[in-house]
Amino acid sequence: MIHPHTYIHPDTKLAENVKIDPFTVIHQNVTIGEGTWVGSNVTIMEGVRIGKNCRIFPGAVLGAVPQDLKFKGEQTTVEIGDNTTIREFVTIHRGTRDRWKTSVGNNCLIMAYSHIAHDCAVGNNCIMSNNSQMAGHVVMADYAWVAGFTAIHQFVKIGQSAFIAGGSLVRKDVPPYIKAVRNPLSYGGVNSVGLKRRGFSLEKINQILDMYRIIYNKGLNTSKALEFIEEEMAASDEREEILSFVRESERGIIKRYTKTDEDDD
Repeated sequence: MIHPHTYIHPDTKLAENVKIDPFTVIHQNVTIGEGTWVGSNVTIMEGVRIGKNCRIFPGAVLGAVPQDLKFKGEQTTVEIGDNTTIREFVTIHRGTRDRWKTSVGNNCLIMAYSHIAHDCAVGNNCIMSNNSQMAGHVVMADYAWVAGFTAIHQFVKIGQSAFIAGGSLVRKDVPPYIKAVRNPLSYGGVNSVGLKRRGFSLEKINQILDMYRIIYNKGLNTSKALEFIEEEMAASDEREEILSFVRESERGIIKRYTKTDEDDD
């Protein structure tokens, strides 16, 4: 159902059972999948692709041009997967010639007032809590969770099933399966709650914990720790995920927390 007080550009492609509430504006070159609901006062700009059964809440702005001075009007997109919910006043900007798109996967929840900048790639089953701010070119893997009022520096990578505590400033890469806590942001153990929810066995969680004990607690530098894990730990998908993430990190990974004098105040 399309409310008569809505503007939809003639070349917009709407699938069956799309519902659009009043005072929403949809620009040209937009595709919206079957069963999606778009609330009131939403602005969907050029180049947006929305999947099936999504929910877009009032005030969201999707597909605005990047806040990047290098952007020269190239034809880029915002691509949103199926079953994703975008809450009030979320903003998601188009890509630039770097990646040509900004993407959010399936089954994600992007909570109110969050921002996803140009060329970001958010995986499947991710959560961004209220007022999370993601600068350009960030990569967030599947099942990652960012708590509220978190600011993520450009080009940061967040591994799968990682959890970042609220109010964090993320300047370094956050490896998979861990909790990132404190200020400055530091390793806070394995995200065992999130992994249990995904169906990871206790044995598998303990194997992951053993690998991070080697990286963070054994007193080895990063390259030596990775060599030790490769030589001493049994091969597994999780081992390969951790090794490849840390080795490919360009910004470096977050460190172990070190107590300072300020902690005694």
